[in-house]
Amino acid sequence: MQQKRILLTALFSALVIVGAYIRIPLPPVPITLQTLFVLLAGFLGGTRMAVASTAIYLLLGMVGLPVFTSGGGLGILFGPTGGFLLGLLPASLLAGIAGNMKQKSERPKRYLLLCILTGLAATITVYLVGVPYLKYTRSLSWQTALKVGMLPFLIGDLLKVAAAAHLAKTFHERTEQFKA
Repeated sequence: MQQKRILLTALFSALVIVGAYIRIPLPPVPITLQTLFVLLAGFLGGTRMAVASTAIYLLLGMVGLPVFTSGGGLGILFGPTGGFLLGLLPASLLAGIAGNMKQKSERPKRYLLLCILTGLAATITVYLVGVPYLKYTRSLSWQTALKVGMLPFLIGDLLKVAAAAHLAKTFHERTEQFKA
């Protein structure tokens, strides 16, 4: 069981890295699929796995590996995207609440709703950390920081929450078929 957990944690870290490179370049913060995979790590693996995989991702980037959308190193975390990256850690914790739910397959509607609610809370958390950080690093007004750091991404982030919730629910329904 421990080996499975380690393997899945590494897999989710790798998926978050891949998600950083699947991007739509918009200044100053590109739209990526990192949050989708952070949400999935939480929805499917629970809090421990989600936080561990996200922490590994952040640590790899901090030591200089080019795992962030714009490269690697501590300089990225001190730039305009740093707050959004750091916000992924508490977001993974929130998303993991859904993954910790018991009886996912027996109560799929409740699980889906929990995924959506925790996914929205996780997304808001990324904004709560990222937007003030963007404001500070770029010396922006609050209005400008919200305009460039949140508003262009709202629809995409809502779609990512919906997609991650649907994928997690479907995964649990499909894997339950093999247990019977």
